Amino acid sequence: QVQLIESGGGLVQSGGSLRLSCAASGRTFSRHAMGWFRQAPGKEREFVAAIGWSGDRVDYADSVKGRFTISADSAKNTVYLQMNSLKPEDTAVYYCAARQVGIVGVQGEEYHFWGLGTHVTVSS
Repeated sequence: QVQLIESGGGLVQSGGSLRLSCAASGRTFSRHAMGWFRQAPGKEREFVAAIGWSGDRVDYADSVKGRFTISADSAKNTVYLQMNSLKPEDTAVYYCAARQVGIVGVQGEEYHFWGLGTHVTVSS
């Protein structure tokens, strides 16, 4: 089992920045690919970003490319999502997820462990 706890969400003005953190515990963290997903009110969950277990492969949704950066600190068992130039349409609950393999995935169904989420609200 892997336990994931997200933090860092909050209210920010359009154009601002936030950094989300996802602290993992349980199984060997370094063997898991990690991802960030989000779900806005009334919408389906969508992929945001993912990083392979070695950190050499990352993937982003087109909507966040150039604005968001995913990174991992294996010593701290923590994954980060730096979000810059935030827009009102980035408002959502952001979830951290872990796969049981080290390869990045963009589908929620590919992930086996999920955090409870952290709220991000971007005001216009």
